[in-house]
Order: sequence, then structure tokens, then C-alpha cells
Amino acid sequence: MSEGIKDRAGLSEAAAQSRASVLRSRAESYIALSRHEAAIADLTESIALVPDNARAWRLRGESHRVIERYDAALEDFDEALKLEPDSAYALGSRGQTYAAMGRLEDAMADFDHALTLSPDSLWILEAKADALVDLDRLDEALDEHAKIIALNGELAYSWVARGDLYQRLHLYAEAIDDYTKALELDPEHVRALSRRGEALRMMDRYEDALADLNRALDLDPGNDRALGSRGAVLSELGDNEAALRDLDGAIELDPEYIWAYRVRGEIYQEMERHEEAVADFTQALHLEFGD
Repeated sequence: MSEGIKDRAGLSEAAAQSRASVLRSRAESYIALSRHEAAIADLTESIALVPDNARAWRLRGESHRVIERYDAALEDFDEALKLEPDSAYALGSRGQTYAAMGRLEDAMADFDHALTLSPDSLWILEAKADALVDLDRLDEALDEHAKIIALNGELAYSWVARGDLYQRLHLYAEAIDDYTKALELDPEHVRALSRRGEALRMMDRYEDALADLNRALDLDPGNDRALGSRGAVLSELGDNEAALRDLDGAIELDPEYIWAYRVRGEIYQEMERHEEAVADFTQALHLEFGD
């Protein structure tokens, strides 16, 4: 190992170790700054100098994962785990990589292994919950969210994430409770306001929904989902012209917003503007099914 380092870098082993250490540290700051190409360059040199440092492989794998170079990320995490087989960080990050690649069972195996090593790791629990949702194992995902909240109920994000899952299960009252808890922790949490507004809409509580969606859009005027939801609420309240303005805005922000085309098409249909309704329904079918 020592001779290899000397041959590659022309440095003594001590100098090579020192340089590699600084490169790893600088790479961590590059990662914090989302400068992943710079981080990868530093870590590649660090690995060339000291190939048996698991941290360097883990960090480079993480940068590769974040910029969606999943095959390279897997290779790096595999190398890290050869050096440190019980690294919860590397297992969790490799699990996230597998999940992004659609290899959900492989992801679950890594998350479960990681959680035997670090059972209170919130980010790994969250990643596992997301994978369970993708596997349509929603009750198990709820169990993971309960663990997350039990470990730290002071994170607004955790309440919003469980609220989103309740909403997916059509448990709107439970979703509203979780979004409300998130808003007690962070009154300006835009997603919590927007999603609570949508849940209130689903329960026909249109005035309350409108208040939440107005607040969300005051905070984030470019929030296409809040605009779409407010458009649907305004239509229910009988103001189709205002509803169309919101839905137009939502579609301008996201031209592939299928739900907004469907809702706008229904409003056009109600207004007997059938050519425009047909155009919106046709676009919705095209986006969702390729018609």
C-alpha cells in the first residue's frame, strides 16, 4: 500500500495521507455547497492517494447519487461497504440509490440493515417510508412515520410527510391534524398550508380551504399546486372566472400538470365552452396515457 501511494503521487506516505485528508475535508464543504463536480474531483484524487479510506468512497458515492449518476454511486458505495460493512451511512445512501433506480427490494434490504445498526436515524427511516409508499405498502409506511415523529416531533417536515400519506389514503381529517401540527411548529410552511387547503377542499370545507391556499400563495406566488387547488376551490364557490385564472397560471407554471387540465376542462364543460373542454381533456389524456 505504501509503495503504491508513493508511486502514484510522488509523495511520502505521510504526505499522501495528509493531502488526501484535506481533499476529503474540502470535498465535504463542496458537497454542502452543492458543488458536486468539484467534490468528485477532490475525492477522486483522495481515493487515488489513499484507496482504503471508506469515507472518501462514501462521500463520492453521495455526490454521484445527488447528481443522478446512479451506477457510479453504486460502485462507490459498494467499495465503501467492502471497507466498512457496517456503515449505516453507506447502506442508507446505497438504499436511496437503489430506490431512485426503481430497485425497491434492494433498497429495502439496505434500509433494514442500516436500521439494525442505527435504529434512530431519521433520514434512513424517512427513506424507508418513501420506498414503502412506492411499493404500495402504505400501512407499513405509516408505521415508519409514527417512529419518526416519536423520535422527534419538533420537525414540521415529519408531520407534513405523514399528512401527505394520510391524504393519499383519503384520510383527510387525519391529514388535516398533521398539517395543523406542522403549522404550529412553522406557521409559514407553504406545503403544509397548500396540502391542508387541498384536504379541506376534499372535505367540502371551501372557505377554510381558500384561507389556507391564499396564505400559501401569499408566501409563494409561484406555487403551481396551490394555484391549481385554489382554482378548484373557487369553482366550487361559484367563481369560475377566477378559477380559470388560477388554473391558467398553474398550467403556465407547469405545462404537464395533468390534474389542472382535467379540472379546467370540467369548468369549461360546465360553462358550455366545449371546444376548450375537449382540448383540455385531450391534453390530459396525452400527458397521462400518450394518446
